[in-house]
Amino acid sequence: MCMDVTDMDILIKNILIPCGDGTEKSNILISDGVISDIGSDVTATESCRVINGERRLAIPALINTHTHAYMTLMRGCADDLPFEKWLFEGVMPREDRMQSDAAYWSCMLACTEMIKSGTGTFCDMHMFPGASAEAALKTGMRAVITRGLSGSNGGERRLNEQFAEIEKYGQEERLSFMLAPHAIYTCDRPYLERISALAREKDLGIHIHVSEGINEVESCIKEHGISPVEYLDSLGLLSEKTLAAHCVHLSDRDIGIFAERGVSVSANAKSNLKLGNGIAPIARLDEAGVNICLGTDSTASNNSLNLFSEMNFTALIHKGLHRDPTVIPAKRVFEYATKGGAKALHLEKVGELAVGCRADIALLNTDCPSMIPLGDVSSALCYSANGSEVDTMIIDGQTVMENRTLTLVDEEEIIYNAKRFAKEV
Repeated sequence: MCMDVTDMDILIKNILIPCGDGTEKSNILISDGVISDIGSDVTATESCRVINGERRLAIPALINTHTHAYMTLMRGCADDLPFEKWLFEGVMPREDRMQSDAAYWSCMLACTEMIKSGTGTFCDMHMFPGASAEAALKTGMRAVITRGLSGSNGGERRLNEQFAEIEKYGQEERLSFMLAPHAIYTCDRPYLERISALAREKDLGIHIHVSEGINEVESCIKEHGISPVEYLDSLGLLSEKTLAAHCVHLSDRDIGIFAERGVSVSANAKSNLKLGNGIAPIARLDEAGVNICLGTDSTASNNSLNLFSEMNFTALIHKGLHRDPTVIPAKRVFEYATKGGAKALHLEKVGELAVGCRADIALLNTDCPSMIPLGDVSSALCYSANGSEVDTMIIDGQTVMENRTLTLVDEEEIIYNAKRFAKEV
């Protein structure tokens, strides 16, 4: 059942908050969507709503920096296939069959899954204008919306759709936008150059798949004599406003270019593993000073939108790869999922639990078996938690889930329609 919850001031009382490697009990006051005070002596205002934080842990809501929400209804539709076969034979034919109504309910399902596993913000690369924007607005999420751009002359329609969407939703405080050329193998050179020029003219960021599969890299070197990263750099597409997804196959020179240009990298460990594309060199990127963030990719390639699972894989896979248990510690991975995501998406005052920041907060039940005993918080979040511990979600000062119940939308309606339209897909 959907509840009408429009919070002004909220006091989260007696909540555990991260402090060093452990926790301390405190109160969090939220006013006009902002964390206005934190402390054990903070009290409620006259018009304040009080949330009992006993036996709960407050953390910044997680940030998913790369997904395709319209593909959520494709979960499990093309598993255990080589990347090119998965994309061109498994996914694209289903995209061609999908209609706008199915895309909308797919996005609503995606937002439901993300909220219920602690994600407050997502960056979406879509094919259906308005679907992910409307879903984010209805469910209360914060989102960065990008229309996937591909083609050459045929890409004009997609650009028009992107700018029409910006015109329609540009005044929404929780929504922002980037331009998203899909990849170098789906956009020709003139189209990429045009997108690069438009991004500078409109002061928009760039979101693009980069060096996801080895064939992409080998084909680029064969055609242009340089790597995909070098190719994109030659077209002016790499800057501090660029968010590159995947980045599995990178040379030392590629990493140096990313560091020099200020590019952010969205690591998608589970998707890359499932499609057999490999493992992104996160340790080398981090050492070079490249900003790292986390993404799930779509449920067609993951098959989950759960960032707790993504944190777990990211923290573990590199330890095994390097045969070093100290590589990419849990605390660093949690920063990827919060501060790193906010930086990549150019979201100010998001991704932190601090006075003056936007009130995007996840409350976790610490009485769950997976959280007992609660020692090092980062370790608990990366190695023990699975997302089901998330009890309450506050985004931009609004309670969008409380006691595992969505407050702004009817979850039963979403599930019913998702199942109905999944049959068409």
